[in-house]
Amino acid sequence: MKTIKGPGIFLAQFAGDTAPFNDLKSICEWAAGLGFKGVQIPTWVSSFIDLQKAAESKTYADEIKGIVNAAGLEITELSTHLQGQLVAVHPAYNELFDGFAPEQYRGNPAARTEWAVNQLKYAAKASSNLGLKAHATFSGALLWHTVYPWPQRPAGLVDTGFKELANRWLPILNEFDANGVDVCYEIHPGEDLHDGITYERFLEATGNHARACLLYDPSHFVLQCLDYLEYIDIYHEKIRMFHVKDAEFNPTGRSGVYGGYQGWIDRPGRFRSLGDGQVDFKAVFSKLTQYGFDGWAVMEWECCMKHPEDGAREGAPFIKEHIIRVTEKAFDDFAGTGADEALNRKVLGL
Repeated sequence: MKTIKGPGIFLAQFAGDTAPFNDLKSICEWAAGLGFKGVQIPTWVSSFIDLQKAAESKTYADEIKGIVNAAGLEITELSTHLQGQLVAVHPAYNELFDGFAPEQYRGNPAARTEWAVNQLKYAAKASSNLGLKAHATFSGALLWHTVYPWPQRPAGLVDTGFKELANRWLPILNEFDANGVDVCYEIHPGEDLHDGITYERFLEATGNHARACLLYDPSHFVLQCLDYLEYIDIYHEKIRMFHVKDAEFNPTGRSGVYGGYQGWIDRPGRFRSLGDGQVDFKAVFSKLTQYGFDGWAVMEWECCMKHPEDGAREGAPFIKEHIIRVTEKAFDDFAGTGADEALNRKVLGL
C-alpha cells in the first residue's frame, strides 16, 4: 500500500482574466494559501503554459516547474481535455466543438483534428520534460449520438466506431509510450469512453495498449447509476489518476438520468462541492489505498450552487482528511510469535 498524494487542485475551473487567476504564479500562490500541495494544469490556458514550448524546450519546462515549486507546490499532471475531445468529433457536433480550437481551425474539421493530435503529442513530450508520469484527457466521440439504440444501430456500427477511434489514438498512445507517460482517459458522458464497457472496447481495439489508462472520477458514475466502488475493484490496475469531485442523483417522477434538457440546478443528477453530494469518499479513498494507488487526489470543482472560491477553500482540508497514511505494520504484530519453520510444521501437525 501507498499513501495517496495530495491535496491537489485542477486549475481549469478557476482560470480567469483577473488576479489571482490570470497567471500561473498568482494562481499557484492562491492555491498554496488554501492548503493545496499540487496543481493540475490545463494546457489550453495560454496564461498558464505554452504547451508546444514546454514540449520543445526543457529549459522552458524547468521554468514552469520552477514557478510552481516556488509557491511550495508540485505539478500533478497536465490536462488536454479540450484537445482530446477534438481528436474525434461527429459532424453533428462540429459547430459546438469548434470553440475548443484556435480560430484558424474552425470550420475545417480535418485541420482541427490534425491540430488536436499534434497537441496531444506535444503533451507527451511536455509531460516528460516536466518529469510527469500521467496525463489527463478526453477520448472524443464518434458514436455518442447513437448512445440510445433508437433507431436501431446498423450491424457492426459500434465495432467500426471503436476501430476508427483506436486508429486515431494509436499514434498518440505510441508517442506517450516513447516518453514514458500514461494517457488517462476521463470516463465521461459525451465521450465514447463513458463507462467500463466502452473503455474495454477501446482497450481491445488498441491491442490492449499499455498506455491507455484511466482517470477515476466517481461523480460521473453517480449520475449514470454505475457502481463507482466496484469499478475500482475491476479497473484498479489501470487507474493512474483521481479527480475528487462530488455529485448527487435524485430522480423524480418527472425526470431521471437524461435530465429533461434542464439546466444543472434543476437536473436530478448534479455536480456538487466536496462533501455536499452523495459520493462515499471514505470508501473511495479506502479502496484506492487498498490497491496501492500512489497518484494524486486532485479536486475538480464543479457545483451548480456554491461559489468556486468557497468550494476550493473547503476542498483542500476535505481531501487532506480523507487521505489515509498507510501503516507500516500490522495491528496484531504485538501478538506475533516470529518466524519459525519448525513451529509452523508443528502447528500443522507435520
